[in-house]
Amino acid sequence: MEVRHLISIEDVSVSWWEDLYKLCCDIIAHPNDYSLSCSGRVMASLFFEPSTRTNFSFQSAMMRLGGSVFGFSEPSATSASKGETLADTVRMMSSYADTIVIRSPFEGAAKASSLYSDVPIINAGDGGHFHPTQTLADLTTISQKRGGIGNLNIGLCGDLLNGRTVHSLVLALSKFPNINFYLVSPRELSIPDYMLAHLKKLNQKYIEVTSLESTLPQLDVLYMTRIQRERFKDPQDYERLKNSYVLNRRKLQMAKNDCLVMHPLPRLEEISRDVDDDPRAVYFEQARYGMFIRMALLLKMSHYVRITPSPALPNSGYHCENPSCITHTETYLPAISKDSDLESCAYCDKKMLTI
Repeated sequence: MEVRHLISIEDVSVSWWEDLYKLCCDIIAHPNDYSLSCSGRVMASLFFEPSTRTNFSFQSAMMRLGGSVFGFSEPSATSASKGETLADTVRMMSSYADTIVIRSPFEGAAKASSLYSDVPIINAGDGGHFHPTQTLADLTTISQKRGGIGNLNIGLCGDLLNGRTVHSLVLALSKFPNINFYLVSPRELSIPDYMLAHLKKLNQKYIEVTSLESTLPQLDVLYMTRIQRERFKDPQDYERLKNSYVLNRRKLQMAKNDCLVMHPLPRLEEISRDVDDDPRAVYFEQARYGMFIRMALLLKMSHYVRITPSPALPNSGYHCENPSCITHTETYLPAISKDSDLESCAYCDKKMLTI
């Protein structure tokens, strides 16, 4: 089954991933064969939140395929600063482009965009919610380095509450056999309840811990993340928690000889520079694999036929309680639930309340 919009990694089946990864491997092996495969195709890059790696990764991916790119990385330079709605921005951009890559500080922005776009929407990160293309990069890295994804002890360390890369990776890995999760975080930054509910529903093995050192010897993959200043309302809380975990060469001696050390980047102090030359540190390779898997993704999605979406539904009488949800800034959006009981918001996965 094809993926029309990549909003969440939940949209991706294992078979779809395997086909995409096969294409990615061929691009890595024969890049020149694909240098004109997106000639005449246009990607719109709508970044309402700062980004270096993801933005440039998508742009370089499209240009390596022979396609063109336009867009913005500063919303103050767009009509959004004049009050234009996200829906109108997306309608306009989908008139010009063959696919739209969007990043927003608001959770559910990509889902909202998909309601108004004639072309595929690719979520490049929506607040502290999801980041599915980073997860595709992560899966590619694990596959390239380990020869497959199953039978894995993985430690996810840092800000698991707001870590959209972590949330997407957990959803993805839970599709594969024999995955054991070690969730390493301060109690204040533990993984959200809706993510734990997902793991419990699948009878997935996981353990929540606060100590990195005691966890390291068990791991096949250590996925470090930064404590994200931009997600904190109180700067003092950030200062108190920012250096909760620091991986250095001394601590890495406790890890397996073939343990992979990954990081979605950018890093701050959570991985010491003295780890960079350790062969287990693969985070810079991870970034390059991200470009190749995005090439495969754009090659598939930029050739999809344009489809005008159905008119958005009227508001159902419910609203989301999450203040970071896109529905709080784009108030015209229909209240859509993820389940038949109207409990979870389809935009951000948080609880919904009756108006």
